[in-house]
Amino acid sequence: MMHRRPQIRRVARAAAVSFILAAPLGTAAGLPVFAIERASDQAAAPSQQKPAKKGPMEKLNEPWPDAAKMEQRRAESERLALFASAEPLVITISADFDAINKFREPDSPKRLPGVLELAGEGGKTVSFPVQLGSRGHLRLNPRTCSMVPLRVEFTKTGVKGSVFDGQSGLKLVTHCQNDTEYEQNVLAEYLAYRISSLFTPLSYRARLVKATYVDSGKHKSIGTRYAVFIEDDDDVARRNGGRIIPLPNQVFKLLDQDSLMVMSLLQFMLGNTDYSIIKLHNVRLIQPPEGPLRTIAYDFDLAGLVNARYAIPPRELGIATVRDRYYRGPCLSVEQLEPWLAKFRSKQGEVMALVDAVPGFESARRRDSGEFLGDFFSIVNSGSRTKRLLVDRCPRVGGM
Repeated sequence: MMHRRPQIRRVARAAAVSFILAAPLGTAAGLPVFAIERASDQAAAPSQQKPAKKGPMEKLNEPWPDAAKMEQRRAESERLALFASAEPLVITISADFDAINKFREPDSPKRLPGVLELAGEGGKTVSFPVQLGSRGHLRLNPRTCSMVPLRVEFTKTGVKGSVFDGQSGLKLVTHCQNDTEYEQNVLAEYLAYRISSLFTPLSYRARLVKATYVDSGKHKSIGTRYAVFIEDDDDVARRNGGRIIPLPNQVFKLLDQDSLMVMSLLQFMLGNTDYSIIKLHNVRLIQPPEGPLRTIAYDFDLAGLVNARYAIPPRELGIATVRDRYYRGPCLSVEQLEPWLAKFRSKQGEVMALVDAVPGFESARRRDSGEFLGDFFSIVNSGSRTKRLLVDRCPRVGGM
């Protein structure tokens, strides 16, 4: 997460970043070779103070490891055991959930100890000490969710040799409310991640789990529901040969066009408008060693595919519900869109197979998801609908 600074410095920095990325001067990576002098940051800090966290400009200009090290990182992230299987992982998490569900402040640093258990070889139970905290924004509102989304933090030594080997901290998408409708929402969001991974490696991998939550104070189970572990930011970046750079205020023309278009069409397919590149809301930017920044989206609980009861589209978009698709990517002609549309058309069968493969989907939800995704394919297979929804209605703006 980007280190927070006073507002005036943030604005100045954002302007400088946009100027730098548009400038022709650069290293072999296409990035600036010169440094920005920041007088306020040059003051000598007392020796006893901890060094300040690196800001986006420092990260942008950091030297890259050699090719062998980059490949080692990529391979390690690629073969992480947690995401090597699509089989639901059966786990039990014991903790003081009464206390954890009171952590309702965004970006709360509060953590409480817990124990995560899963079946090991020969039916033996394997236990891991974990630290648990809340995360997110909308789902932290108690009127929206009674169960907070979780961040699960591991100790590296404790998970060595297990399915969690190589993990230090993971997001866990929980069921929000303790009823079947909301659990089905979790499965639909899992489907959104699986679909994204079908089209591009610039997507977060997801592992479905069947989680039993036990209140450690009362020694009582408080429910068993589907949940989803989401790949760590650094791992998705390393798999793609890059690193996360938290640079806000980036416009379309400064970004890698292929990743931008695939992401934009994926969001249109999923019926998701809850993201912003400029504000880095549900979007990460990955810097490769060469070339422009690449885009990757996450967090699909407000997508039309999920159709959560609390999902409301932004008023300024002029759509009535999240089921009304709205394209927010670069404005192109039908002819310019065609290479990307062809890629999506070619995977229609695989997308529909993923719908059928989601464990635990009720028949009505499976049918609804298939119909919603089928409507997307009817759009990209129809020249007139493509023109009307992706060209004529496209907002003529340089970013979003």
